[in-house]
Amino acid sequence: MARWRDRLASIVLLPAVLVAVGILAYFMLRTTLQVERLRQQSVLEATLGLANEKADRLDQRIIEQDDVIFAIADPSRLTELTQRWLPTAQRETPTVRAVLVLDENHTVVAFASRAGGAFAEEEAFRRLLVQRMCGDMDLGKLPPDELRHLHHEYRGQSYLVSYWQRVAPAPRPANAESEAPESSDVAETTRAHRYLVVAWYDLGRIVREAMPSLFSEAATPSRVNVVDEGGRIIFGPPLRSGEFTVGVRFPTTLYGWRLQVSPSASDELTARVRNRALLELVMVVLSCGIIVLGVATTLIATARERRTSALKSEFVANVSHELKTPLALVRMFGEMLQSGRVASEAKRQEYLDIIMSESERLSALIENVLDFARVERGRQAYELAEGSVGDAVSQAVSVYRHRAESEGIGIVAEIERDLPRTRIDERAIQLAVINLVDNALKYAPGTGVVTVRATRENGSIVVRVIDRGPGVPPDERERIFERFVRGSTSRSSAEGRGDGRRVRGSGIGLALVKHIAESHGGRAWVERDGPDRGADAAVAVQGPAAAQAPPRSPGSTFAISIPVD
Repeated sequence: MARWRDRLASIVLLPAVLVAVGILAYFMLRTTLQVERLRQQSVLEATLGLANEKADRLDQRIIEQDDVIFAIADPSRLTELTQRWLPTAQRETPTVRAVLVLDENHTVVAFASRAGGAFAEEEAFRRLLVQRMCGDMDLGKLPPDELRHLHHEYRGQSYLVSYWQRVAPAPRPANAESEAPESSDVAETTRAHRYLVVAWYDLGRIVREAMPSLFSEAATPSRVNVVDEGGRIIFGPPLRSGEFTVGVRFPTTLYGWRLQVSPSASDELTARVRNRALLELVMVVLSCGIIVLGVATTLIATARERRTSALKSEFVANVSHELKTPLALVRMFGEMLQSGRVASEAKRQEYLDIIMSESERLSALIENVLDFARVERGRQAYELAEGSVGDAVSQAVSVYRHRAESEGIGIVAEIERDLPRTRIDERAIQLAVINLVDNALKYAPGTGVVTVRATRENGSIVVRVIDRGPGVPPDERERIFERFVRGSTSRSSAEGRGDGRRVRGSGIGLALVKHIAESHGGRAWVERDGPDRGADAAVAVQGPAAAQAPPRSPGSTFAISIPVD
């Protein structure tokens, strides 16, 4: 019931996830396609931000110079205006042409200029300031010390002035100390007066020096220009017709002019937007693919986990049976010996042999389980030392010779002389060979002789365990080395028991063989050789003369390759 429920959940889950992915992909795709429609808006916002940033930078440059003039133009020290300003004017206020201070009657009471001899032009500006500009400044509503700007065109020429009102006592006459003033004169002298401070900017210098340094950073000259109210170009080249152009006024200073920005790389921006849309589309498809792949991987992993769980359950049952059978035999024959109901000394010896055989079988199984548990926990460490593969094979054959003969099977060891010594864990090699021999005895009972052969082939030491059993089907020759997996030939053949009983086994022997082989740098394999040939199980130990794996012979061969120094 639980299995069908899991299958039903898998069948329903995958279509549901696919539908959800389809809906998600639809909305993401629709959003991505809308990016193309918003292309012009994106370019407009980027260009507008650039234009505002450039206009603010020029405004800030002019206001910084106004702050310097504000600190210098003190109405209480009018006679020192020229001396205080001109020495640092080139460095701190490079675009200010002149500074004027006017009293409440709009009479110029202080004047400092960098013009250097342009008296006629300066006098014309004074008259223009008094007669027309002061009327445009709306001084009656101007709070003290508040900075304002006037950018206007007079007589066909553009002017920019900064101005603010300051309150200070009227300056005393030069002979104020020698002459005693009348009381009314004293009151007049100490009364606060309003003064108008005006900074006259050289627009030509702003256009020639300030604008290029501010507007050509990170931009080509064709991207920015400045035009007046009539569209006449003040700075920069003409912008090509048909371009996407944004125009903004300067916030507070040159508000009579307009800064225009045209992205000469508009085609590049458009291409970037399109590429981004394509990239987002690819990412949507890729994300959906990853989601589907993740769900499929999860389902596969779940199915594999269920399969592993079933194999573990079968493993526990097999191990339980494997432990129960020899224990039952040992107990039964031990009780018979203890009771003294033994007909003869020969029977007594037979019972003792059975007890020893089953004890060895039980010990081997427990050792296999313990070794496999250590491998599963990642704690199996092999103690490699120079040793002889031939000696390890001989000892393993000796362990199983008595049991093989008791089951009517001969076991022969054929070890090539002068096999090279190599770095191995002799106990591990013995365990691998014992498992292969045990496998041959279980699956090929009553088939004659099991041969264990150790030879040197192409620079490798190969140990083969050859029997005349049913062999291993080709489609199972890789799977049988997996943990808990048992081959389809695990039922006794007609030539063997013939009773249809399942061959005993835990499903971890060959997995342990494979682990030992790979831990020594080798491999394990199985082949089939001819119609009357069983399975050849081989352990291959790489010799000192070559680093390649042993060649495959035409037969079924289990192999462990172990590299040597």
